[in-house]
Amino acid sequence: MARFLSLFVLLLAWLLAPAAIAQERGPVVLAAASLQESLSEAANIWAAKGHPRPVLSFAASSALARQVIAGAPADLFLSADEPWMDTVAKAGLLRAGTRTRLLGNRLVLIAPLRSRIRLTPAPGFPLAKALGGGRLAMADPDAVPAGRYAKAALTHLGVWSGVAARVAPAENVRAALALVERGAAPLGIVYATDARASKAVRIVGIFPSASHPPIRYPVAVLKASRHKDAAAFRAFLLSKQGRAIFARHGFSAT
Repeated sequence: MARFLSLFVLLLAWLLAPAAIAQERGPVVLAAASLQESLSEAANIWAAKGHPRPVLSFAASSALARQVIAGAPADLFLSADEPWMDTVAKAGLLRAGTRTRLLGNRLVLIAPLRSRIRLTPAPGFPLAKALGGGRLAMADPDAVPAGRYAKAALTHLGVWSGVAARVAPAENVRAALALVERGAAPLGIVYATDARASKAVRIVGIFPSASHPPIRYPVAVLKASRHKDAAAFRAFLLSKQGRAIFARHGFSAT
């Protein structure tokens, strides 16, 4: 009998092990690539409070949204624009009442740190001439939020047609930043927070906020989430302390 009970206890422990492991890790957060430093700091501070550290996965919002729709196991989604969050919402994959705007950002034109290019984003500005024989680094304008904002701004300013064939499309905004950091592109368009996070580029100019749709980052808990900390970590990000973390990295309130 004692032996049977021992075997039963061992079997029960084995069966419950996956659940225990799942509770030891924090919620899985799918987040826009531009949130790397800020969200990592938020996750560290959350963990310092005694919670399991959230598992962070960064990529273009478009790629993350498609992952959620394909059934990827995750607890929260932070998008760099409203349309991709809309796509996930229309698929019925958001927990009701949890979607809200978290952050804002600005769009900037960047160059390698030692570049001497001077240029101000304005109607008809000579962007094509400034590129010389090089290309313009930006996130994919057909799918990635940063690229769509950039295309909208350049179109509004009347210069898109002159540079469209010279765009070096990247899979996300950080990949576009890397092209400029390495000198593979003389100019690029990224978020202000990306430029701030790099020591290898400088901001040439800031795009007028009226030249593109407002840059807003919504956050939501995913409907399939079962993690006990998912809603609590979302609340932390929205709290005064959470917003202060993002502000330190250059994000604005919405």
